[in-house]
Formats: sequence, C-alpha cells, structure tokens
Amino acid sequence: MSRKELPRAGLVTAAVAGRISNREGAAALHMTPRQFQRLKQRFRETGAVGLRHQTRGRPSQRRLPASVAAQVQALLRDRYAGFNDTHFTEKLREEHGLVISRESVRRLRRALGLPARHRRRPAQHRSRRLREAAAGQLLQLDGSPFDWLEARGPRMTLLGAIDDATSEVVALHFRPTEDLHGYATLLHHVFATVGLPVALYGDGVSILVRNDRHWTLDEELAGTQRPTHLGQVLQELGIGYVQARSPQAKGRIERLWGTLQDRLVSELRLRRITTRAAANAFLPEFLADFNPRFARTARAPQAVWRRPPRDLALIVGCRYRRVVARDNTVQLGPRLIQISRGPRGRSYARCRVEIRELLDGRVVVLLDAIVIATAPSPGPDFTLIPRSRPGTERRDPRSSTPRPRVTTALAHLAAAVPRPTRRHPWHYGYDLRRALKAGYVLHDQG
Repeated sequence: MSRKELPRAGLVTAAVAGRISNREGAAALHMTPRQFQRLKQRFRETGAVGLRHQTRGRPSQRRLPASVAAQVQALLRDRYAGFNDTHFTEKLREEHGLVISRESVRRLRRALGLPARHRRRPAQHRSRRLREAAAGQLLQLDGSPFDWLEARGPRMTLLGAIDDATSEVVALHFRPTEDLHGYATLLHHVFATVGLPVALYGDGVSILVRNDRHWTLDEELAGTQRPTHLGQVLQELGIGYVQARSPQAKGRIERLWGTLQDRLVSELRLRRITTRAAANAFLPEFLADFNPRFARTARAPQAVWRRPPRDLALIVGCRYRRVVARDNTVQLGPRLIQISRGPRGRSYARCRVEIRELLDGRVVVLLDAIVIATAPSPGPDFTLIPRSRPGTERRDPRSSTPRPRVTTALAHLAAAVPRPTRRHPWHYGYDLRRALKAGYVLHDQG
C-alpha cells in the first residue's frame, strides 16, 4: 500500500467491528461516507488487498502507443541526435504533428541509455540586476568563437546583439574571427533595421574601446584618449558604451551563447549547412522562430529606439587624417584618390582632410564635413581593416611637412618659446671683433 492507503486498514477494521461510525471513518480518511462504505464492502470480500487503489498494476489509459514511442526513439537516434529534450519536443510538434510532453521525451531518451544534453546543476547564488525598463535602452553585444558547423565547414565566430529589456536577439552575424568588419556589419544592421539604442554594453575588446597605454601629444593635452574607429562612430551617433568588467556582468548575452551553441548548432546540422555564407543566410529564418519563444515584454510599453540619420552609410567606417599632396591626391594604403578641382578652380593642396573607408569598401574624402572626392569599392570581398592604431596620426608619405618628434607636453610648451634671430651671436663662433661691434663686452674674470 501507499502511505496514503496505510491508515485505511485500521479504520475500516474498527468500523466493521462497530467501534466507529461510517461518518467518523470517512472524515478521518477525507472521503465521503458512501466511498467509505465501498471500502468496507471490499474489505469483507477480499480482505486488506481490497483497500488498495483498483487501478494499481494496470496500464495507463493515457500511455503512448508503442508505434509512436518507437517512432520518437528512432527520430531521437537518427535525425535529431544531439537535440535537447525541449528542442526535440518542439520539433516533434511542429514537424511531425506529435504532441508529446517533455517528460515523456526524457523518459524515452533515458530508456535508450542516451545521456542528457546538459547536466542540471544546482542554482548559483548571484545578486539580481533589474532589466532596463524600455526596449532600446541598453543593447548587449559580444562574440562567441565556436565550432558552429561541427567540422562540416570552417570554424567561425558568431557576433550577436541582444536587447536587455526584452531579451530579443536583434542581430546575429558569422565572421571568421572577432574583427572590426564583423562588429561594423552587426551594428550597421541594428541601426538600419531597428534603430539607434541609448547605450551598448560589452567587454573590453580593443575593437570597441581603447585598452592600450599609448598616448599621443594631443591626447596628453586633452587628458583623454581618442576613441577607436567604432568608438568615433558611436560618438557621432550619440550612443554610449558601458564596459563590462567580467563575463558575469553581461550574463544575458553569455547565457544566449549557451542556448545558441545547442539550438543553432542542431538547426545547422539538420539543414546540412557547410559554408559561412549559407549560415548567414539562414540566420533571419532562425531568429524569426527563436525570438517569439524566448523574448519577453518590456516593463515600459514605449520603446526608445531612435531613427538613424540618412547618411548612416557614410558614418559607419574607419576614419583617418591626411594632408593633400601638391598634385591634389591623398593616399590610403595602396589606394590613391585624386581630388577634382574645387569651386572656381580651387586647389586643395596642403589641406588637412579626413578620409573615411566605409563598410562597403568605398573611400570618401571630406573637408569641413563636405565630400570633395570618392573612390569606388575594390570588390564584394572587401574587408574593413584598421590601417593604423587609434589615436595616432599618419603623415602622407609624399608630403614635405615633417612630423614633429615630441613625446611629452613639456616639449610642446618649449617649442612655443621664440628662437633667436639669424644674426644673434649664438649662431656664430666666438669672434672678439664681431662681439665688440655688436656691443657685447667681455669682462675678465681673472
């Protein structure tokens, strides 16, 4: 008997002997007097065995048919091998029309002797951080290097951005490594499709934030380092950046990688995707199914995404400063850009201009925020790579203006002191006649 059925024998025996009434026995067992009378009748006929539940030992009427259980186990061994229980349950319902609970899937998996996809660990203690109230207020971004194609293709890094208020994955993008081109592509997609967030939250990778100890003279005088190439883009768009000091600080996107390394890998395997281009083409379809399952409603109903500027394509890219050569050309790496005549035949020689290398490979030359020259993209396989360290100035190799070699702010201040004229005696060797003629008198110290 079960623990619930054990008290029945003593109470029914007392009721049969007439020591208690049916109503008293029924109240003690939390049942109706009519049901207590049935127990007494079964006790008289079969003894204590009749007090057990009558369905004990019988097969359940709600059990899975043997054919369905065999079909589920076959799919678990073959097509959906490696899927976790919840993901496999969803596939059975959506692809095969089998409505089965996750616990039934777990029981069938354990019957096959297959281990769990993830071991269950006890809950870890942590301090709660409230989500941001509105969508677009904070966007977490990071990269995850992983064998996403499981040896069917190259090893890649997945870059992603997730909204802190809603847990909606705003963008995903596969790259060979965690590089500037990948982050620029990811942010441009977010800005163009969703809008501009208030702030970004990420780690201290040098692509997004300066983590070097190199300071130029201008930075020493200003008291702050110039931002990275993408940092300048964020400054122009009015987007803040919050640097996380530990992986746990940006736990929302770190937990997203654990989910994607399970679900996304299984979906890529199911479709037999072997290339990075095909994987990137599948990501919009995956997000359309992923976000409705895991996203949640923000506490504030009004989102705070901002509309991007019209010249967004002109903003996202790398920026460099150059001096126009005498033949009205500027050089960026191996590329030479010819600047046409300005208004009234104006020449731009010796002007300091800004060169922007855009995400699509185009090069734009700006003078006082006005475009004065452009160069086409070298091709569809272009990769945006920074050509100099952030905060450093590169002199045009054909410019005759020498680059000053100063290392401290003190040298800059010393350069401001007026130098002696050419006729000053400091520029000549000692000559008594010249000194007397110039009016300088020498005194004998002996």
